[in-house]
Amino acid sequence: MDWIATLLSYVFVQTLGLFIAYVAAGIFIYLVLRKLHSKWMAVSLLVVFLGVSIFFYVPQGLPHGFEYPFFLKTFGPAEGPVLPFGNVLQFFRKIGNFERPSDIAHDPADVPPPIERTESATVDIEITTKEVIAEMAPGVYLNYWTFDGTVPGPFLRVREGDTVRLTLTNDPTSLHHHSIDLHAVTGPGGGAVATNVAPGESKTLTFKALNPGLFVYHCAHPNVANHMAHGMYGLILVEPAEGLPKVDKEFYVMQGEFYTTGNLGKKGIQIFDAESMLGGKPQYVVFNGRTGGLSGKMSANVGEKVRLFVGNGGVNLISSFHVIGEIFDSVYPEAAIGSEPHRNVQSTIVPAGGASIVEFGLEVPGNYVLVDHALARLDRGAWGVLRVEGEADPTIFKGEIEMGGGH
Repeated sequence: MDWIATLLSYVFVQTLGLFIAYVAAGIFIYLVLRKLHSKWMAVSLLVVFLGVSIFFYVPQGLPHGFEYPFFLKTFGPAEGPVLPFGNVLQFFRKIGNFERPSDIAHDPADVPPPIERTESATVDIEITTKEVIAEMAPGVYLNYWTFDGTVPGPFLRVREGDTVRLTLTNDPTSLHHHSIDLHAVTGPGGGAVATNVAPGESKTLTFKALNPGLFVYHCAHPNVANHMAHGMYGLILVEPAEGLPKVDKEFYVMQGEFYTTGNLGKKGIQIFDAESMLGGKPQYVVFNGRTGGLSGKMSANVGEKVRLFVGNGGVNLISSFHVIGEIFDSVYPEAAIGSEPHRNVQSTIVPAGGASIVEFGLEVPGNYVLVDHALARLDRGAWGVLRVEGEADPTIFKGEIEMGGGH
């Protein structure tokens, strides 16, 4: 129950604190002045206090409604990333219905196998949007909004020329509408305008996969950034008709940002902080939904070639993706398939709402740390480990390995 108390503190005390402070200060000043002066003097000075307060307070603007945070002005084409208090009340009313997954992180090894057919087909995909409560870091909980209960959502794999029939269902326990915008779709809203679903509702979108590449998908119900900053993103691979070059293992890694009212590491359930998001100052920058989201889940062997499908759910930061101790043999910049890959790359840019594909061979055993090379983000959670086992080759690397060594 401690995290419920934390939630109440953030939402009600911090939001209403300004009003409470004004009222308390006004009453206190009136009582003090009433003791020292006449009633009319006390009232006059109280009016001066209120006038000064209004002078500083009113320029902030009046709130659009009973929402958190108050006075947040935005100028996008739709509603801003505020949290209506009606949603807070619903959250408490339905809190017992939320699923609590033990691990919000999508397994990076959970990648569908390469497509072997040589003809186009109709592919049926079903996805459920679900709002859950899960752990971001030890003792730190978030109300995640998800595709199929994980962050990122499922890795989707189709072939160039396929007709995709996608059904989106919004779980009845959800508090919000959701939709899906697939960057692989040619059509209005990337499909979002046809898949806006209320809790308990389902809608189906049909589209043709015209362009090969690795594409981001995400929720696009307003406020779009708000939904994405709660974890609603994933990747869809449209394989070229001739397929991708053969590799031994493939992994699915997606960076994301989370904005909380509590500082980094503050325990309890954390409320989404719209002002931090608008300022581009996340408390957590992580791979696959949480701190340590890739830990113990990625392994390969010396002599194998691996491919990483790397995405960036954003919503603000550009990722400088790097694997410490490896050089990318091939990089498909911005996940473009069809042009010649870049060769022998140390780090690659993954834009917000974009992706990349990197491939490299494994010659030396050990732990290889995945990072965003804007390395302050390492301490906010943006790291993972690829464990490589096998025989050492002293002609490539020779030295006494110490635990705790880094970049």
